Amino acid sequence: MIKSWITISPDSDFSIHNIPFGIFSIQGDQPRMGTAIGDQVLDISLLASKGLIDLEPSIAASSILNPFIALGKEKTNAIRQRLISLLSETNDELQKRADVDSFFHSQKDVQMHLPVQIGDYTDFYSSIQHATNVGIMFRDPANALLPNWKHIPVGYHGRASSIVVSGTDFHRPMGQIKPVETEPPIYAPSRRMDFELEVAFIVSKETSLGDTISTKDAEEYIFGLTLFNDLSARDIQQWEYVPLGPFLGKNFASIMSPWVVTMEALEEFRVSGEVQEPNVLPYLEFTGNKNYDINLEVSITTPNGDENIVCESNFKYMYWNMCQQLAHHTVNGCNVRVGDVMASGTISGSQPHEFGSMLELAWKGTKPLTMKDGTTRVFLNDLDRCTIKGYAQRGEVRVGFGECSTVVLPAKQ
Repeated sequence: MIKSWITISPDSDFSIHNIPFGIFSIQGDQPRMGTAIGDQVLDISLLASKGLIDLEPSIAASSILNPFIALGKEKTNAIRQRLISLLSETNDELQKRADVDSFFHSQKDVQMHLPVQIGDYTDFYSSIQHATNVGIMFRDPANALLPNWKHIPVGYHGRASSIVVSGTDFHRPMGQIKPVETEPPIYAPSRRMDFELEVAFIVSKETSLGDTISTKDAEEYIFGLTLFNDLSARDIQQWEYVPLGPFLGKNFASIMSPWVVTMEALEEFRVSGEVQEPNVLPYLEFTGNKNYDINLEVSITTPNGDENIVCESNFKYMYWNMCQQLAHHTVNGCNVRVGDVMASGTISGSQPHEFGSMLELAWKGTKPLTMKDGTTRVFLNDLDRCTIKGYAQRGEVRVGFGECSTVVLPAKQ
C-alpha cells in the first residue's frame, strides 16, 4: 500500500489516498489551489510555478477550481496522480528540496474559500426514509410517499448566491410563519431552524441546451463530492411551499465543505443501492454499483462548548443515485455547466439515530433531544454550532471530507 513521507494520523481525513482539491489563502493573500495532506495544505500554485506539476500556473493560481475542473478528467486525474507521486515515500523530488517547507502550510493557519464558482444549484429529495418520514408527519402515514416519488428523482432549483463555505455563520432568517392554524400569519424569526445532512456533487463538464446525459455517461460529468448542509426554516417553508415548493425557507444560506473529494478517490467505496421498485423508465436504468459507502455524522455544539452527536448516517442509503439524478435533470434538454452543484437531499437511514434532520430526530417537536448540558432541542437554538463530518474507510485506507460547520446567529430584526 502506498505511503507518504508526510506524517499523517491514521484517523486523518486527508490520507495520501485522498488528495482533494480546494482554494486557500494565508493572511489575506491571493486565494489559490491547494490540496490537503494530513494536517497540512500543499500549495498547488507554487508547485505549478516551480514546474513540479504539469499545470498552467495561471490555472493553479485561480481563486476558483472551475478552470482546473474544465480541463477534463484525463488531465485532472493526471495532476492528482502526480501529487500522490510527489507525496509518496519513494519519491524525493519534493521532500529533498531545500525550500520544501515553503510548499506546506498548517491547516489551522489557512483560510479556506468556496471551492467553485456556482452557476446553478439543484437540490434533490432522494432518500426514501427521509421522504417517508416527512410523509408520515405531514400527510397520510398509510401513503407517505407521493405517487411520483418512486418514478422520478424529485428535485428543485435552489439559490446559488447564498451557498457559503464551511465556517461561515448565518443569521436566523425572518419571514412569514403561521404558529396558530386558525390565526393569520405573522412576520417573525423562524422558530424551527433545522439542518439537513446532505452530500453534493460538482459538475465537471458542460453541455449545450438540448443535450441530455445518460446514466451510462453521467460519471464523466461528476468531478467530486462535498459535504452540504441545506439549512431549512421549517415554519417558513411549511407556510409557503404550496403550490410551488421551497423558497424563503431554504434560500437564506446553505453550507458547503471546502475540500472537493474526487470520484477517483472514492472509487473503492462503491456499493449497491436500494432495490428500486417498481422498475424505472429506461432513461433511468443503470448498471453497476452507483452508491458510495460514506459514513456521515452531525453534531450540535451548544454555547457552553459541549459537542453532542445527534445523527450518524451513510450516503449509501440514497434511493436515487447521482447518475440517475443527472440523467433526469437533463432529460428535457437542460444544459449544465462546470461548477454547478447538485445536492442529494436529506440523507436518512432506517434507524432513529440515522435521521438526517432535526425535524425527524425530534419527530416534529414531540421527542426533544437532551444535550450534555441538560438543555433540550427540537430545532437549532441561537449560537448552536452545527457540524457535519464524513469519511469512507476500507481497512487502512481512509478518505474523508473534513468539516462542514456553521453557527446560528440571532435574527437581524
